[in-house]
Amino acid sequence: MTYFRRGIALFVACAAFLPTAARADDKGDDAGWVQIFNGKDLDGWEAYDGKGKQDDVSKNWVVKDGVIHGGGPVSHLFTPKGNYKNFKYRAEVKIADKANSGMYFRTAKGPGFPKGYEAQVNSTHGDPIRTGSLYNHVKVFDDLVKPDTWFTQEIEAVGNHIIIRVNGKTTVDYIDKKDSFSEGFFAFQQHDPGSHVQIRKVEVKELP
Repeated sequence: MTYFRRGIALFVACAAFLPTAARADDKGDDAGWVQIFNGKDLDGWEAYDGKGKQDDVSKNWVVKDGVIHGGGPVSHLFTPKGNYKNFKYRAEVKIADKANSGMYFRTAKGPGFPKGYEAQVNSTHGDPIRTGSLYNHVKVFDDLVKPDTWFTQEIEAVGNHIIIRVNGKTTVDYIDKKDSFSEGFFAFQQHDPGSHVQIRKVEVKELP
């Protein structure tokens, strides 16, 4: 009878412990994320077009109702901080029909198309390389997200291992044997005058 009671006590203790551990694991990825965009303005951010720095960022990039809007000629909007190495980086994005954009990471700041990695953002543009691609490395040709639809694109970069996820689905799992880019800024792309991109909830979790 004593052993039976001890067995019941042990079972109850284990049952009580397991859900708690599961909940801790479920919440584990929520910790450590830092908002890069404050939802109000682009204070500290810088934009560069094909010639150089845009002193007036609002030529191509404006904030309305907590959302960054990119439009006009080709331009790239860079985060204030630029020493990101290993991280998870994500944003909620909406790309217009026939528009083209991208989420750059480990990139250098400057005019023209930045030197760094690019996670493509494109649903129906003439460029066949679609959202979820690691541009110039891994191409996705499927239309994963319809235009004018909010989606989340997340990049995980640790050393030369790069993973891209679109709405939680892994589209890229790539080892860059050339170690092309190891550190840099994050940036958003405004590809051409016909494009329009919207961005919100930009956040990063830096990793060891």
